[in-house]
Amino acid sequence: MILPKQKVLFVDSAHPQLIDDINELGFESEHIPEITREQLMEIIGEYYGIIIRSRILLDEEILSKAHNLRFIGRVGAGMESIDEAYAKSKNIECFNSPEGNRDAVAEHAMGMLLAMLNHLINADREVRKGIWNREGNRGTEIKNKTVAIIGYGNMGTAFSERLLGFKPNIIAFDKYKFNYSNKSVKEVSLEEVFETADIISLHVPLTDETHYMVDDAFINRFKKNIYLINTSRGKVVKTTDLVSNLKSGKILGAALDVLEYESHSFENLASTALPQDFQWLLQSEKVILSPHIAGWTQESKVKLSLVLAEKIRLAFNDPFRQWDDASMI
Repeated sequence: MILPKQKVLFVDSAHPQLIDDINELGFESEHIPEITREQLMEIIGEYYGIIIRSRILLDEEILSKAHNLRFIGRVGAGMESIDEAYAKSKNIECFNSPEGNRDAVAEHAMGMLLAMLNHLINADREVRKGIWNREGNRGTEIKNKTVAIIGYGNMGTAFSERLLGFKPNIIAFDKYKFNYSNKSVKEVSLEEVFETADIISLHVPLTDETHYMVDDAFINRFKKNIYLINTSRGKVVKTTDLVSNLKSGKILGAALDVLEYESHSFENLASTALPQDFQWLLQSEKVILSPHIAGWTQESKVKLSLVLAEKIRLAFNDPFRQWDDASMI
């Protein structure tokens, strides 16, 4: 059982439900959302747990000072802001909650795909200017297209579920997951993705393996010209190569909820001057952009917290709120 009044620090914004649940576990929560990295380094040794989003990088330098830390809770999916290997060596457990926003990401990706294939953003702009361009905005149907999902975890699986009603051929590749084929989704090799895909949707974490995974060489291994959706992490796609292949027509359109120019907080673009490639994306009618909001819904804000609290509860074997996995997720 947890010793009473062990302290848990919240260093980012959090839903009140998560704070309540952490307190109900017997912890004493402290909420300092504006804390700086330097300030955190001075006090992190006082805490048993820490709850983050992605604003502060928990690397070896800062975790080496976390002498009493036993867990890190990440409100969300991506774990790139935590040195997990070092945390594990310090017996610090790391939790995230991708189950909490899987539905939000899947719906957003579906919306972006429909908008891209049917030119909805451009058509809306034109009609507002008095331009009635039906032929120039003729759409493309999803039915019978081959949609390839790269990364078949929580997000990829949820996206495949949303696709079913549109009756495409759904294939999936995941380097670390096997034997998941069913009546709806076919597990395939990466070679088959390159050979058959019309539409690509990325659902992978940002790691050393996936950093700039989608570059010019990767793109030009596809037999067909393709549409690309990225709701994973911006640096999975090399923007320079994306732009060159949009210009050539190898990529017919791109729907991007994430950009490689985002800062660690994911709430602003990096403060340096925006590069020319990004300026091109802003002007292109082939591109749909959103500000990293695929997992950012009213419902996911609650579910992310519920999932994370439940994982912490299970890890520390302390009975508190029970909630039905099927109904919440």
